[in-house]
Parts: sequence; structure tokens; C-alpha cells
Amino acid sequence: MTETGNLSALLPLILFMFVMVGISIFVRNRQAGKNFVSSYFVGNRELGGFVLAMTTVATYSSVSSFVGGPGMAYQVGFGWIYMAVVQVTAIFLVLGIFGKRVALLARKLNAVTVVDIIRARFQSDFLAAIAAFVIVLFFCGTMTAQFVGGAKLFAAVTGYSYESGLFLFGLVVVIYTSIGGFRAVALTDTCCALIMMIGIVLLLHYVLEAGGGYDNIMTTLETNNPELFEPFSFGNMPWTIYFTQWLLVGICTIALPQSVVRGISYKNTQGLHQAMLIGTIVVGFMNIGINFTGILAHGVLTGTAADYGGVDNIIPTTIVKAMPPELVGLAIIGPLAASISTISGLLIVASSAIVKDVYLHYAQKNNRTVTPNKVKFLSMTTTAIIGATVFVIALTPPSLIWLINMFAFGGLETAFFWTLLLGLFWRGANKMGAMLSMTGGTIIYCATQAAGFKILNLHQITIGITCSLILFLIGSYFGKKSDDETLQMFFPEKTSERN
Repeated sequence: MTETGNLSALLPLILFMFVMVGISIFVRNRQAGKNFVSSYFVGNRELGGFVLAMTTVATYSSVSSFVGGPGMAYQVGFGWIYMAVVQVTAIFLVLGIFGKRVALLARKLNAVTVVDIIRARFQSDFLAAIAAFVIVLFFCGTMTAQFVGGAKLFAAVTGYSYESGLFLFGLVVVIYTSIGGFRAVALTDTCCALIMMIGIVLLLHYVLEAGGGYDNIMTTLETNNPELFEPFSFGNMPWTIYFTQWLLVGICTIALPQSVVRGISYKNTQGLHQAMLIGTIVVGFMNIGINFTGILAHGVLTGTAADYGGVDNIIPTTIVKAMPPELVGLAIIGPLAASISTISGLLIVASSAIVKDVYLHYAQKNNRTVTPNKVKFLSMTTTAIIGATVFVIALTPPSLIWLINMFAFGGLETAFFWTLLLGLFWRGANKMGAMLSMTGGTIIYCATQAAGFKILNLHQITIGITCSLILFLIGSYFGKKSDDETLQMFFPEKTSERN
């Protein structure tokens, strides 16, 4: 670490990291003697409403929500907030649409992961393997963005090196996720969500104070930056961004595996309903609050985003300029908490995709005995290896973390949106439809991203999600229908009515 670092900013962060590790050790000891696979990957389905809400919010809210998002709000104004409001519905929709349905099926099928449910619905090990591969692939992209964003924020605010920050919180998040599993992730996510809210309130207070109050900042903006109040920001916020972002961070997020798996983990229906209400309020407060703070940062920073090194540097620079040095450490815990909570949530789902959905399934299918100790070792080791791999990738940081995040979001949504939505709610869905949709849609999405091809300047998610639907319908029309036993399992009432 360099000698120019702000030690007072570093100490609260170190303390926070120790608490995270302590929680994981405590949880691991409490879970001793219980079914390891169930406890490690879904917390034995014991999450209450508050914890379920907070872990879903924390996993959904990434570092780009606290760094790249408000940076864009600083650049384009209230149009970014109007666009981002759709995110307020994300938790309500994912738990409302998939929560109870997934929970009931998981208990009926003894499923531990989303891939378990996909395998049972379409009776295809190959499709399940593809789903697991897609999860790991795009999760690695998302986790890279979180590592990079968190380390950049750490370096910009504390004065210590990027590598030091990456090592500090990267090592901690891999350790506590590997040790504690899903239950530890859920509890640490709850702590992270609470810290995020405290951080937003603190930053908002000091930004208003530094800018001479709300009225003064607004008056100055109306005079110097009238475009910030216009929904389309005088061309800087075209309708195409509204439409594609509403898809990317709003409607299509209901099918993100890291969110849907939360539906497997809750304790009862009362907890689910509580989580829907609490989660909606919390994600609304955090999302609107931090983006609004990005606009108010004009009261602290007088230049353009480019003057401060781009949109990703707006919030770090604002924290340093607006807040007292002794509180800087508390302020950055919020965005870093968003980073590590997202990483931990993705890590545990990626690990389950490899260990539970691939290795254990094929071992059981071939009548191979896998001891509980071996399962434990493989699960914790796989989690650590995935985390370490992403950590190494993040040592050479890419730019524009929110774009990386959006690419990964789009890939996961293209692969899983129709597979889960139609698979769980349409009895006409079949294996060929799901196979064509997941593989073909994802390949087309990635190809158009690589080629930079767009239609009407819309993000490639529009191409991916449309092609995915068309392929699903074609495959379901020409493919073999699902057998009666499967339909009875997933649609008992409809099957009885038909018979």
C-alpha cells in the first residue's frame, strides 16, 4: 500500500470485512450437522421476509448502481432517474411472479437450484448443462465488473492502490462465501443493504451541505445546465436508452437466476409477501436516492464527467470532496457493500451450477457414491476457485463497468427469460423450444454484441430476447410435447381438467 493512503478511510472498511468473515464462520458452525447441499446452496429454505428482501436487493444492486449509474445521472440529468425508476418494480416482480411458483416446485421436486427446476421441466440433462455453463460464463463477467468497480472506488477514495483494494475485499468476499454458503451470503447481504442505505443518506447530506443546500443547487443547475431537467436531455438521453434499459434493468431482470433462486430459499408465504413489500421500498429508496445524489453532485463538482476521468469517477470524487475525511471510510462501505454482496450472491449460484447441477447429478446418475465430506470440500473449493479466477481477470481492469454489467445482464436474460417464464407457466413449452431459445438466442445476442450490430440503435438485448422468443415458439411447435408425467408435476390442475 502507498504512503499517501487515507488510513481513517481504510479502518472502517477493514472492520466491516472482519464482521463479514465472522458472520460466515458463525453460520457455518450453526449449520453443522444439517444437510450440506441444502444449507450451503439455499440456506435450508429458512429465510424470513426481512432477510429475503435484503439479500434480493443486495444481489440486484451492484457497484454499477452506486458508481456508474449516478455518474450517468450527473451527465444526463433527471432523464436517467426517469429511466431508472423501473428498477423499483424489480424485486416485487421477481418474487411475485416466480417466488411462490418456484418455492412450491422446489419443495415438490426437492430442487436446490434453478437448473434443477429446468432439468425437471424439460427432462433434459443437456439443457441443464447448457444452463449451468451460461450461468458460470455470464456470472464471471458480472463478477469481474464488481471486482473492478469496487477496487477502482477503493483506490479513488482511500488513496491506496487499485491492487490493494482488489486484494482486500476480493479476498474477503471469496473467503466468507466459500465458508458460509448461501445462509452466510443472505445475512451478510442484509448487513450490506443496511450499510448501503446509511451510506446514501450520509453522502446526500454532505453533498447538499457542500452545494449550499437543495434550492441553491437546483437554481444553479437551471441556469447553467437546463438540459438536465429535460427528459431526453436535449438528445443525450434518447428514447432508445429508455426502452432498452427498461428491458435490461427492469422487466427482464425477473428471470435472472441469482434472483429467482431466492424464491427457493424463503420459509413461508408470509415471509415472501413481507419481502416483496420491504424489497420494493428499499430498492426504490436506494436506486432513486443514489441517482438523485449523482445529479446533486453538480453542487460539488463544476466540470463535465470527462474532466473527472469519466462517469465512473463522479461518485468517488464527490465523496472525497464533499465528506469529512473521518467519514469517507463509512461512505465507501455502501458502494463496496453493493459490490461484495453481488459477488457473493453470484459466486454461490455459480458454484451450485458446477457442483450440484453438473457433478453431483452425473455422479448420482452413474450410481457413484459421493460422501458428505467430499461434497463439502468440492463446494467450498469450487466457490474459491471461481472467485480466484475472476480476481485474476480483474487485475487488468476493463473500462466502463456498467457496460460490462449490462452485457452480462443481457446474456442471462436472453438465456433464461423465456425458458423460465414459458416453461413454468405454459404447458405447451417443450424441450426443443427451450433448447433453441437458450442456445440460439444467447449465441445471437453475443454475436450482435461482438459485431456492434443494432436495430434502430437499440441495445442488443432487444435482438436477443426477440430471437429467443421466436426460437422457443418454433421449437415448441415442431418438437415433441412434454410427457404427461411432467405436465402433471408442473400443471396438475390443468392436466386434470384436460383429462
